[in-house]
Amino acid sequence: MLGIDLFRANAKVIPYGRQSISETDIEAVVKVLRSDHLTQGPVIPKFETAVATACHAQHAVAVNSATSALHLACLALNVGVGDVVWTSPITFVASANCALYCGATVDFVDIDCNTWCLSAERLEEKLEFHKTRNFPLPKVVVPVHLSGQSCDMKKIASLSARYGFRIIEDASHAIGGRYYDDPVGSCRYSDITVFSFHPVKIITTGEGGMAMTNQPDLYERMVRLRSHGITRDPSQFLRDPKGTWYYEQLELGFNYRITDIQAALGLSQLARLDKVVVQRNQLAERYDSALSTTWFRKQSILNGVLSAKHLYVIRVNANQREAIFLLFQENGIAVNVHYFPVHLQPYYRELGFFQGAFVESELYATEAITLPLYPELTVASQDRVIDLLIQARLEH
Repeated sequence: MLGIDLFRANAKVIPYGRQSISETDIEAVVKVLRSDHLTQGPVIPKFETAVATACHAQHAVAVNSATSALHLACLALNVGVGDVVWTSPITFVASANCALYCGATVDFVDIDCNTWCLSAERLEEKLEFHKTRNFPLPKVVVPVHLSGQSCDMKKIASLSARYGFRIIEDASHAIGGRYYDDPVGSCRYSDITVFSFHPVKIITTGEGGMAMTNQPDLYERMVRLRSHGITRDPSQFLRDPKGTWYYEQLELGFNYRITDIQAALGLSQLARLDKVVVQRNQLAERYDSALSTTWFRKQSILNGVLSAKHLYVIRVNANQREAIFLLFQENGIAVNVHYFPVHLQPYYRELGFFQGAFVESELYATEAITLPLYPELTVASQDRVIDLLIQARLEH
């Protein structure tokens, strides 16, 4: 590996993540731009069918963001005023905000100390605590597949059967991953699974998301809600149609639609999904090998899980994290932190959450650093990251 000093001056900044766009992707988008349909054309259903097929799911609903998909998922499950939704504190705020959009209350379940995903053990403890004291039980639980690895969905699904809650998998990080014999997104252990197609995710549509389900009623509701609550399906009309142009707004929906332009990019990217996941795992394994004797902690992967490796997060000593973070920045490596606990955001503190409520999540947030990981990360750039970590260890 090359020494760090060679890179201190005029080094190109290495991001923690970035999109990978091929000439094939560009050609697919240009083809749509030259077509008659830029927005609601034939490519969207092709993209939805392709993702559903890849995930072994029955239905897919493409939308303009994973946040929109989470919102639609909550609405499809009739989350509303008086309901409670539980999720992980270690996630992007959208995993919790989606419930608030519906007028529901949000609460959290602490993470596992090794996988850093929502802990099935803490979930079981909290469910039993609430049941024995007649506290409200969740209507929906939103497990978050942090960094691309699935939560313990078999255990969570068994708790769902026992305590009566529904499940939305926030798999924004995890398309291309597997949970035992199933692709993430199969919805074998959930009602709905949500993907993100943001530029730094496994595949991208620029901005975009998708909701997967095996339940026709949830599918039909999400399709309707993503487009203003309007249907053109005569079987759903409440009045006799006046002509072929006729449509009805059956409920208050939203403009959460994706475009054919975006879907074309996503469909092209999907063709190399497996290759991208292999590349990400190879890069992660290279970190594992080079850094196996250093002084930080890595995410544990459950047996039977293939992580999509959206992120490569390490945990360092909390007292040293800021200095290490600054050392990376000074050397042109744009590391990041995923995530600051949702319950400690100012908005959620105003709702009554406080420091000390979810101990493992709060400890994690003081120690986590996200290292660069994306398919086009070169060996030289990755060596630069590794060398700097070794230097940080020697200095701290």
